[in-house]
Amino acid sequence: MLKDLFGKKRKFATVPSETLARVPASTDIAKEAGMKEKEVPEGLMNKCPHCGTIHYSKDLEKNLRVCKGCQYHYAMSAPERLQSLLDEGTLTEEFDTNLITANPLDFPGYLEKIEQDKAKTDLNEAVITGEGILGGNRVVIGVMDSRFRMASMGSVVGEKITRAIEQAIDRRLPFILFSASGGARMQEGILSLMQMAKTSAALSRLDRERLLFISIMTNPTYGGVSASFSSLGDYNIAEPGAMIGFAGRRVIEQTIRQELPKDFQTAEFLLKNGQLDMVVHRKDMRTTLSKLVEMHTSREGVEAWQESSPLKSH
Repeated sequence: MLKDLFGKKRKFATVPSETLARVPASTDIAKEAGMKEKEVPEGLMNKCPHCGTIHYSKDLEKNLRVCKGCQYHYAMSAPERLQSLLDEGTLTEEFDTNLITANPLDFPGYLEKIEQDKAKTDLNEAVITGEGILGGNRVVIGVMDSRFRMASMGSVVGEKITRAIEQAIDRRLPFILFSASGGARMQEGILSLMQMAKTSAALSRLDRERLLFISIMTNPTYGGVSASFSSLGDYNIAEPGAMIGFAGRRVIEQTIRQELPKDFQTAEFLLKNGQLDMVVHRKDMRTTLSKLVEMHTSREGVEAWQESSPLKSH
């Protein structure tokens, strides 16, 4: 009994037999399905939170972290996102890697949590920004990473995005931003909320310079991020099933005292009601963005748009 209490636990995840039934018959695990349960090394397999389909982790990565059973889009890290999009699989230049989060309000335990996230993600903050090549065209791109403080928007996140916008203006390049966030970072109080105005002002200048901004919202995009820069794109795009909004369902229902539709705040609901321009599957994202950038930046693309524009005669 004492041995059972204090013995070392094996680092294995247990997959029940009813779960094994969903594994393809050709796999080694399925061959063991006659057993009541089989122990599988942790991290080897993933179970879709939406439909329960079991995937080998390597197969899931090859499929851009999209469930083959129901097309559920798992979260992607910022490096994975860049790898799937850019021609070289990475940035040609990364911006502002020296910007480090401080603790202006002396919030207890904040810096310790930041250090934990740095170690876990190998990132300095919740967004990567830089220049890269997409479909043969230079772009400035930013990608938020939900592994780092749920990609909440603190002073450094807002500053990095603002500086990336300024780089796009100086270099006369399109700006692409992938958002994924729980909102403003509470540990920085009003300083985090100020980033809403700062990033929006920078995007206003980008617009006056007639440069392209494409905003892609992934699951989830909430709070001050959805209420500022992520909703200000010339094209507002989302991945299928992404949850997007300002406040959560429960808060809204308690406030308005009404029951909301089941698909409320999903990308599909927002597209239907005119708050998005497109919902694009992850496997089509690179092609879609490449075409938009080409259309707005190359001479051939601009001329083709002008030729088909209803404003041509004006």
